[in-house]
Amino acid sequence: MRTYSAKPTDITRIWHVLDASKTPLGRLSTVAARLLLGKDKPSFTHHIDAGDYVIVINADSLIVSGNKAAKKTYYRHSGFPGGLYKRTLGEMDPVAVIEHSVRGMLPDNKLRKGRLARLKVYSGAEHGHKGQNPQLFEIKQKRK
Repeated sequence: MRTYSAKPTDITRIWHVLDASKTPLGRLSTVAARLLLGKDKPSFTHHIDAGDYVIVINADSLIVSGNKAAKKTYYRHSGFPGGLYKRTLGEMDPVAVIEHSVRGMLPDNKLRKGRLARLKVYSGAEHGHKGQNPQLFEIKQKRK
C-alpha cells in the first residue's frame, strides 16, 4: 500500500459562506481556518495548499461572549520608544478582528499568505461572489 500525496493539479476548491451573526468569534475562526487548510478533505496534505475559499458575511454583528468587547485588548508597536498602541475589541473594525483571529489560527509557514488571500470578509450580508456558487456552511452550535 502506498501513501497518497496530493498534487497541486488535483485540487478542487469550493466556496463556503459563514455567517458571523450566528456563532461566536472563536468558533467562527476555527471553522474558517479549518476550511482554509483543507483539513476535512480526504486529500489533505501538509505541504500542499488544498483548502477552500471562505466568505464571512455579517461581520458588523459579530458575537463575542462575556465582556470581551470592552476588555479584550489588541496591541501593536511602532518600534520606537513609547510607540505602543492599544485598542479594545469594541473599538476595532470587525472585519480586521475576524481576519486577525483566523490568521492566528493558521500555521506560520509559507502557505499562510495564500490561504489568507482566500478569506473574504464582508461587513454586511451582501458579497460579490455569486458567480462562484458559494455554499452556506452551517456551523454546529454547542449544546447547552
